[in-house]
Amino acid sequence: MPMNAVLGTDERWQIVDRERASLADLLEGLSPEEWETPTRCGDWRVRDVAAHLTLAARFSYRAVLREFVHARGDFDRMIHDSAVREAQLPVAEIAANLRAIVGSRRLAPTTSPREPLLDLLVHGQDIALALGRRRAMPPAAARDAADRVWTMRVPPRPWPLPNARLVATDVVWTRGEGEEVRGPIAALLLLLTGRPDAARQWCELSGVEDLR
Repeated sequence: MPMNAVLGTDERWQIVDRERASLADLLEGLSPEEWETPTRCGDWRVRDVAAHLTLAARFSYRAVLREFVHARGDFDRMIHDSAVREAQLPVAEIAANLRAIVGSRRLAPTTSPREPLLDLLVHGQDIALALGRRRAMPPAAARDAADRVWTMRVPPRPWPLPNARLVATDVVWTRGEGEEVRGPIAALLLLLTGRPDAARQWCELSGVEDLR
């Protein structure tokens, strides 16, 4: 695929399926201690992040509405609290739930296939990097996710965009104005989602030059 090609809907879902399956593989091999490892995603542990990734494809619209009411209309609180509650399940069940949604095309309300792809790419790194593990990120998928972050309005983007000109070194992708920041698109995606330390760690574990 050309490095400036736009992903189609079917391609996005195929990547989502592969990401879910490979992340389930990783989770099934974790020790009990690794499941409890803190991540850079707020106060979430590995088990909380993993549980979050199973919810959109499993919760009905009625369940989402119930969670929204329970969170008193706070969207971020709903996402946080529903994941923490789901994370109380046995870890084997969390991993099994993730594997069970491979092939699912269910979406959370108001979302498109771009959101589960973005979620899996970034939260997959939250899990892997917390454990000190390298997890590859498909460049074309990371490019698609970076575009989604750049244009995010609903739900509101929780991170400010960097005041810089971002230039990917492995795909055709440039956004923004200001001082130039160059790096692999995976690292730029982590930077765009408020994870500069994770971006540097990803470069280190991947054996590529750091953001510059």
